Amino acid sequence: MSFDLVLADLRIDGVAQDIGITQGRIACLAPPGTLTAAVVEPCGGLLALPGLVDGHIHLDKTFLGLPWIPHRPDDSIAGRIAAERAQRRAIAEPMALRARRLVEYIAQRGTTAIRTHVDIDADVGLAGLEALLKMRGEVAHLLDMQIVAFPQSGVVILSGGAALLEDAVRAGADVVGGLDPACIDEDVEGQLGIIFGIAERHGVPIDIHLHDPGELGAWELRRIAGRSKAAGMQGRVAVSHAYALGEVPEATLARTAAALAEGGVAIMTNGPGTAAMPPVQRLVAEGVTVFCGSDNIRDAWSPYGDGDMLRRAGVVGYRAGLVTDAELRLALDLVTLAPARVLGLPTQGLVEGAPADLVLVAAEGVAEAVATAPARALVVKAGRIIARGSVLA
Repeated sequence: MSFDLVLADLRIDGVAQDIGITQGRIACLAPPGTLTAAVVEPCGGLLALPGLVDGHIHLDKTFLGLPWIPHRPDDSIAGRIAAERAQRRAIAEPMALRARRLVEYIAQRGTTAIRTHVDIDADVGLAGLEALLKMRGEVAHLLDMQIVAFPQSGVVILSGGAALLEDAVRAGADVVGGLDPACIDEDVEGQLGIIFGIAERHGVPIDIHLHDPGELGAWELRRIAGRSKAAGMQGRVAVSHAYALGEVPEATLARTAAALAEGGVAIMTNGPGTAAMPPVQRLVAEGVTVFCGSDNIRDAWSPYGDGDMLRRAGVVGYRAGLVTDAELRLALDLVTLAPARVLGLPTQGLVEGAPADLVLVAAEGVAEAVATAPARALVVKAGRIIARGSVLA
């Protein structure tokens, strides 16, 4: 049997393999030197990893490529939203150009799929969404893109906010978002009712930013989980950040983790600065899907971030105390298979029948790759080589 492309002499979990790729999928795994193709790419014993998946990014917010813009700190979420809005208005370069630059930047670092949030508010309306929908087709050869309609200015508190959010889903947003139902909208049931209503009417998943702290945040998580279960949306609801899970006593954590597992609610963390972080291993042990995203990349919210999801796995692993080889493998799952499941992508991984999305690095094994984040020697998307040596091909 001949293939479109053979990646020859690489390693998967310490085993030397050839990978035969046909029509964008892994068609065969075989011992080195046993497969033929029109194009054979010698891999020299490099380690193969599944394509990296960024489960939470904001393409529309980045300042990447602009002259340095100093960070403007603020102690409140509302204050930071206002500061960002002011900075956004002062930027002349179209958002689409900055977003495209960021897509190319992360693709060459091995990210083959993303879930990006895009602001839907009175200032920008659906313009940001429309720009990303147009760009999605233009970058499909680099990565898969799922778009969340993100109501950063609130849902209930913003006049017409609910209608605008539903318009975004009608216009093509893949996921309906939410934000701090208690501290932004001051109406938990009101916001959740609107978001779950839109999701159920249009058959789309949900992804809610939740920064609300402590017992309040944990209670909101249980309310979200309860609604997810009641609506039969297990596996289609995610909560991003969920700092509260790292702030509450054991009894509250146990009760909340059980509710999240029963409601099929996934938790995203980016290993945030000085903020509390959800206890990764504990949640996974309780049956909760945990995944990672880069969140902000050089924007009004943070001057940091490079979009390298392998490095992000190391950051989260470091903060979560993941140090054994088995635990570092879990860290890799947070940026590969777990977010792929949350995004509803086809069967992922380095197995026959899966999409041929993979990254090759110089490392002895998964543990070393997570701990050291080596340069990407080769990035393959849907069976096509898109980057060599961390440079787009």
